[in-house]
Amino acid sequence: MSFVVTDNCIKCKYTDCVEVCPVDCFYEGPNFLVIHPDECIDCALCEPECPAQAIFSEDEIPDGMEEFVAINAELAEVWPNITEKKDALPEAPEWDGVTGKVQHLER
Repeated sequence: MSFVVTDNCIKCKYTDCVEVCPVDCFYEGPNFLVIHPDECIDCALCEPECPAQAIFSEDEIPDGMEEFVAINAELAEVWPNITEKKDALPEAPEWDGVTGKVQHLER
């Protein structure tokens, strides 16, 4: 079982989670982060660190967000690894909490 980054990370991309990950399993796209499911050790350190509350255990993903399991697995194979905290996107405060952002995901 791994953790999954979901909808609310899109257009926010806070990276507080990256800083606490002991196995460096986060990968970075233009406006979203993903967790590599084969690298995640299910330590749960990242979940409480996410200011956007966008990270969930795979077995606790909110209804309607199931597609993010596949999105994380797919994009973790092509995006570069991120191991250090960076500034959130400038538009993060206005997008944090907005629902249904998957159409804004930049691949």
